[in-house]
Amino acid sequence: MTNLVEINFDGIVGPSHNYAGLSLGNIASASHGGDVSYPRAAALQGLEKMRGNLARFGHQGFLLPPPRPNNALLRRLAVDEATPRQLLAAAWSASSMWTANAATVSPAPDTNDGRCHLTPANLVTMLHRGQEWPDTKRMLEIAFGDSEHFAVHDAIPPSFGDEGAANHMRLCEGHGSQGVEVFVYGRPGGKFPARQHEQASRAVARLHRLDPAKCVFIEQNPTAIEAGAFHNDVVAVANEHVLFTHAEAFADQLGAYDAMRAAFPALEVVEVPSDAVSIEEAIRTYLFNAQLVTQPSGGMALIVPEECRESASVWAWCESMLASNGPIREVIPVDVRQSMANGGGPACLRLRVVCEPTTVDPRFLLSNAKADVMASVIEGNWPEQIDPVDIGTESLANTVIAARNALLTALELTELG
Repeated sequence: MTNLVEINFDGIVGPSHNYAGLSLGNIASASHGGDVSYPRAAALQGLEKMRGNLARFGHQGFLLPPPRPNNALLRRLAVDEATPRQLLAAAWSASSMWTANAATVSPAPDTNDGRCHLTPANLVTMLHRGQEWPDTKRMLEIAFGDSEHFAVHDAIPPSFGDEGAANHMRLCEGHGSQGVEVFVYGRPGGKFPARQHEQASRAVARLHRLDPAKCVFIEQNPTAIEAGAFHNDVVAVANEHVLFTHAEAFADQLGAYDAMRAAFPALEVVEVPSDAVSIEEAIRTYLFNAQLVTQPSGGMALIVPEECRESASVWAWCESMLASNGPIREVIPVDVRQSMANGGGPACLRLRVVCEPTTVDPRFLLSNAKADVMASVIEGNWPEQIDPVDIGTESLANTVIAARNALLTALELTELG
């Protein structure tokens, strides 16, 4: 399938972007809970990252924020003046911006019907995220509506928590070749919830009609979860034949490598040892919540948060890695500080889809002209800042609703209104 390419679909940061500290186990989110947020800056930072990737790789997609506040959720919870603020804030959450949690994606070369399969994540562990999947599915059905090339499923039943591509990796010789899909799950009972259930991962693999011999299921390290690695993509990321990982990412690190190599012998592991970068520093800087991408020249680049360059240990390791002449040939820092403060780095902000660009609804594909339009709408309509005390007010609700509607109109996607 030579026409297949990897397209990163980034979530546009919604106009209700705020810091409510709703995500248990997400250290950054908890530590910034109650801070003033800057939705306009956040959205423009995300858009700038998209522009950079469009220039580097030639393809870039995006997904839209769902309606906020979610009045249907507020009604179902019977929210009133005595309701805990966390429940009110959940209905205002802009967490869909972290599109790595939108769905799990299996490209056509991996599936037995030759279509790309997408399953929205149910995200049931957290209320503010569990509300997302119906809107996500609706949008995916438009963006990937060509049923000859795509299959969009319902979410896995809520008995099993599924967090989407944040706990899923793919190993392959090239994006257009058949790959091995790696599902990483956690076991319950620790200090923080293990958000990805093993049975959810196995159900997705069956739903996507994957070859069982080309699927690997690996347990995440409970110690990493307790340190704040609430998703696998906080401590490991893969691209084609390369796995970039912290030495403490998996419950059985060497066993995980063996399992992946048994299914994909060409695996090349780039492991960061704990004595070079501690698990805590890796999580604080989101070194692994990076976009590991193949450049047009053939080498790989790692797109990391600016926080990595500001960390002595992380940047020293990056420089030594580049000097070693390994598979990762460039490290590109980007400014996504508003997202980082709420617990999401460059990898959280994107969903990877391998497909032919001509099969995607073109309204969801970025161009420079469209980026200019989006920037203009964001600059003119997104709130400059949101104080947590503003959440729930009629004036902020009117501003947020009008801002989203302005973007839908500009992008000719009013059916998502």
